[in-house]
Amino acid sequence: MPDLRVLVVEDDPVAAEAHRTYVDRLPGFTCIGIAGTAARALQVLTRPGVDLVLLDMNLPDGHGLDVVRRMRAQGNQTDVVAVTSAREVAAVQAAARIGVVQYVLKPFAYETLRDRLTAYARQRRAAESGQVVADQDEVDRLLHPARTTSSVPKGLAGSVLDRVVQLLGNREGWTAEEVATSIGTSRITARRYLEHLADQGQALRTQRYDGRSGRPKVEYSWVAES
Repeated sequence: MPDLRVLVVEDDPVAAEAHRTYVDRLPGFTCIGIAGTAARALQVLTRPGVDLVLLDMNLPDGHGLDVVRRMRAQGNQTDVVAVTSAREVAAVQAAARIGVVQYVLKPFAYETLRDRLTAYARQRRAAESGQVVADQDEVDRLLHPARTTSSVPKGLAGSVLDRVVQLLGNREGWTAEEVATSIGTSRITARRYLEHLADQGQALRTQRYDGRSGRPKVEYSWVAES
């Protein structure tokens, strides 16, 4: 199957470039452009050539769900993955009702988006090849792809990684000790997750000096999202 062509709809330039980079790192996916507003996204979507939209909910000229509603009203059935910081239950439910196929909360690790898009591509290939479901479990997996097992690096747990990412996104500057206290792990465990994010380019290492004698502490800040 040829690469799935993805339109990133995101008004923040840093986040938009991060999403573009994530998509282009994924085998089978190609980012074909970035739209910074709802109006621009709808303009791009009037032309063929987009297979999937990564859509932020909070755009400067409208809500992401309104973009989806206008797409559907125009007969455009392009699949949509919400990539957003909108945590309201009503927004999640509304997205599901109008056919948003995935809902990914910011900030997130690269592995989170990778797993969601990989699951989406697998389902799309199965549908286009005319496959049939074998049992109820397979139906449930199709209807709830986000429940599939996350494939994070060996020795790391996806649920813990997501918690660390959420912490880094809440404020600038976390030490391994502070993360460990917040999520209830050892400092060594917390540092493994932080170092993984830093090695992936999603967290920045800096030095924290407290004005007292002794070595400075390593501090981690989130850099892939704003």
